[in-house]
Amino acid sequence: MNEERLKNFQHNHHFVRHSKQNERQVWIVLALTVVTMLAEIIAGTVYGSMALLADGWHMSTHLVAFGVTLFAWRYAYARQSDPRFSFSTGKVSVLAAYSSAIFLGVVAVLMIVESVLRFIHPESIAFDQALIVAVVGLVVNLVSALLLHHDHSETHDSHGHVSKDHNHQAAYLHVLADALTSLAAIIALLAGKWFGWGWMDPMMGIVGGVIIFIWVKRLTSDTSKILLDYSISPDIESEIVDVLESIPETKVVDFHAWKLNAEDYAVIIGLVSTSPDLPENYKARLQRFEQLKHITIEVNHCD
Repeated sequence: MNEERLKNFQHNHHFVRHSKQNERQVWIVLALTVVTMLAEIIAGTVYGSMALLADGWHMSTHLVAFGVTLFAWRYAYARQSDPRFSFSTGKVSVLAAYSSAIFLGVVAVLMIVESVLRFIHPESIAFDQALIVAVVGLVVNLVSALLLHHDHSETHDSHGHVSKDHNHQAAYLHVLADALTSLAAIIALLAGKWFGWGWMDPMMGIVGGVIIFIWVKRLTSDTSKILLDYSISPDIESEIVDVLESIPETKVVDFHAWKLNAEDYAVIIGLVSTSPDLPENYKARLQRFEQLKHITIEVNHCD
């Protein structure tokens, strides 16, 4: 059989979502995080602020998360043509986002535990000095959030299609969590300085931990569904079935759909027909479903 004609029936399996702009932004945020983290950990220890110290250690965990984010992008992009990955490496970034979310959840729990201990064993705080460092930390976090916010949840594949990037979204949530804990530290320090409410310092640690945990829950839910091959939405599945069954004497008897990355799906559909057509003609009817990037049609003849 002619090799050139065979190419008409073949296609690549590059389902990796990668953005050089997103990667550059994360590198910049990583550098800013290192400097601010060191300042807050040292200041929190010297001046006795739990909220400031928690923010500093919280930022240190983000260094690991950002490292995972950057590694996942490089790994997925470099190995997208590796035949050992049946549907390319689109899920590498999703796995990295899930891992970052789990890591952030652990941090949130540790923040809450440490804050409760500070309620039991309060420490004196040098409010003025701690406030200066906390404000600097908040400014850095806000700048980092602005850098990552621009299309933070979107990237493009090799075909130019726009899609969510859960890996970048995970990095963005880490920065938002930093900004939140910095703001909480400032509120706690001001309350302690002006009103003598020393209990506000550990209280803000608890509040920040709870809010971060809520963010983590959402991200783990989104990414775990992709990793566990959660099917396409019932509404879209019904539309696909209706399109195929609009063909006279044709019924869908088997349907499997799963995500290849944050947006793209692969489907295997089994059909039964009294007058079966060529598989490519059935595929042509599904072209309007842009999220279907890999379609396999099995046609069975029925008298």
